[in-house]
Amino acid sequence: MRPSGRKTDQMRDCSIETGVTRHAEGSCLIRMGDTHVLCTASIDERVPPFLKNSGLGWVTAEYGMLPRATHSRMRREAKNGQSGRTQEIQRLIGRSLRAGVDRVALGERQITVDCDVIQADGGTRCAAITGGWVALKLAVNKLMKAGVVTSDPLVDPVAAISCGIYAGQEVLDLDYPEDSEAGVDGNFIMTGGKLVEVQMSAEGATFTRGQMDTLLDLAGGGIADLNRIQTQAVT
Repeated sequence: MRPSGRKTDQMRDCSIETGVTRHAEGSCLIRMGDTHVLCTASIDERVPPFLKNSGLGWVTAEYGMLPRATHSRMRREAKNGQSGRTQEIQRLIGRSLRAGVDRVALGERQITVDCDVIQADGGTRCAAITGGWVALKLAVNKLMKAGVVTSDPLVDPVAAISCGIYAGQEVLDLDYPEDSEAGVDGNFIMTGGKLVEVQMSAEGATFTRGQMDTLLDLAGGGIADLNRIQTQAVT
């Protein structure tokens, strides 16, 4: 029995509210159960120096957690410098979102996606990727409406979800009580039905190829549901 009472293949309730900030070209608030992440996308008509005169666009990301996003207050990273975990997560978000981008069609400009965790209950990086794509899509829509970009550079929606083995069962979309006790924990990022990245580790027990296949199947079903929610949010 899962602590939440959910079935093994049941996601937490997910909602995406768009247009939540005034100034960003694209913004949304994604809620995956009690994990809430604010995602904004900002357009810059310049690219990093290594892409200058290449004709290619760039998508990057930054990630952070508010001090009381968790059960006890964390010190602001602005005071202490970014942790290795934060750097790893924001690199994951950036490369995941770029996997669904035609950088030639985007043109020589950069879009930065900021993901700020307001409340954490497991799966924050997955929620950030899923909501980050929505913010990115809304920003791209503005470029297309203005005629700056003539063809949609976002080839497929990118979404992510966690799966793991909790109490001997393969389960979809771990919340914090499950994540903290899971024997196996994994994050699955997909676009267009294809895998972008899989992060899996044995936290307390090893796992078989069959169990991994079951987790992949669970992730595929969950991401298909997330893609539908993303599409509804941007149309």
